[in-house]
Amino acid sequence: MLNSTDPQKLEQIKLASSAFFGPLLLREALRRLCQSQGVDAIDRFEKSMADLIEGTNDERAEFESMREFAIEQLYSVVKEVRSSPDTKQLCEDIKGRRTEGRSEEAQTLEEQLQSGLEDTFPASDPPAVVSTSIPGGAKHLVGTDEVLRQKREAEREKDRK
Repeated sequence: MLNSTDPQKLEQIKLASSAFFGPLLLREALRRLCQSQGVDAIDRFEKSMADLIEGTNDERAEFESMREFAIEQLYSVVKEVRSSPDTKQLCEDIKGRRTEGRSEEAQTLEEQLQSGLEDTFPASDPPAVVSTSIPGGAKHLVGTDEVLRQKREAEREKDRK
């Protein structure tokens, strides 16, 4: 089929093919690189490709626009791959966060956790009744038990009448 097509039509097909399949191939290659090498590989790839595009020269009048479009396309594909749920994220370096001398033993860590939790409980205790000094005399504070006792007495007194 391609042999019987006129050269101008053939050039249009070639451009359409590059425009369609180029980003598709770039996206898939970058996705696979990222899966095997991690997110850092995307950053290195993006920088090296941007440098390559910026460093390429041509005498065509529209070359600056072509270069700008290529950079835009690169950033778009990189952003898409970076935000993909399939992208392999780097694991955090736990060793850098560990306190020096901290135990690695599971039993010791469990005991330390329990001890820390015990220090925070009982969180469900009711707040203590606190009195402040007010000039002019102290106010008599009554606790919950006293209030309930007074209510029961009042009800009994009411029932007697």
